[in-house]
Amino acid sequence: MKIITVIGSGLIGRSWAMLFVSGGYNVKIYDNQPGQSAKAITEIKKQLVELEEAHMLRGELSAAQQLALLSSYDDLSQALDGAFFVQECVFEQLEVKQSIFHDMERFVGKDVILSSSTSCLVPSKVFSKVQNRSRCLVSHPVNPPYYVKLVELVPHPETAAAVMDTTHALMTKVGQAPVLLKKEIDGFALNRVQAAIIAESWRLVQDGVISVKDIDLVMSEGLGMRYAFIGPMETMHLNAPKGLEDYMSRYSENITRMLSSFGPVPDFCGEAAKSVINEMYELIPCDQQHLAARQERRDQFLMRLAKLKKD
Repeated sequence: MKIITVIGSGLIGRSWAMLFVSGGYNVKIYDNQPGQSAKAITEIKKQLVELEEAHMLRGELSAAQQLALLSSYDDLSQALDGAFFVQECVFEQLEVKQSIFHDMERFVGKDVILSSSTSCLVPSKVFSKVQNRSRCLVSHPVNPPYYVKLVELVPHPETAAAVMDTTHALMTKVGQAPVLLKKEIDGFALNRVQAAIIAESWRLVQDGVISVKDIDLVMSEGLGMRYAFIGPMETMHLNAPKGLEDYMSRYSENITRMLSSFGPVPDFCGEAAKSVINEMYELIPCDQQHLAARQERRDQFLMRLAKLKKD
């Protein structure tokens, strides 16, 4: 049975491990902090049982069968032994990621695929200390990966096409929805689109056009209703009698006018930002109790939405 090694046992590492065992792969979890990878398996066991009880467990195997595919390691060479694919999930710090890939290259064969879970660091920087960069890529998941299936596959300039194809097939097999970026770019695709939404939402609140509560409703009860099933391109294509070209002939002038009125990148951290932040805190206080409750609510809704889309 094929082996996948997950480097790092935090939230994202545990999520990747759960996804890979759902596809029937043997998964070795490594953490350089002694005992942490074993603790991760204990946490995963709890989650798998809960998912099985809620009839939301992914894959064809039972929770017990999936759990049997997991093993924990404190030694990097042992964790990498036999793996055909390595998914790194350590801290989002460039030097840390460069160091771990430099270390692991000593213990793996030339055909082993090395994948990073970085959310914004470009592959050319992450893998700069790797000798054989043709087998390297970024596989950027969306939090929480178990319910949000998108994975961005971002190549290094030297990544072999076969590596992208193999990773795409792997992600598809475990039930994710992989998208292929043709080249690396700062922020990849998802975070660039998200940043554009954040910037204009922030500007509208900061400029006194709309409240924090209502701009969130613009997305959750407006755009988000469609975007849960179709993207912006298809939305435009379906919103005109004759499709996308017809849509642009009708609305491109208005879109261009609006875009030209957008202001500069907002100040997210200075004095001007405080009013926006305070308004958010009034809606949802930033203490752990309130945030944890809203995070649980988010995950429950995502679970139901994932089930709806599956059905």
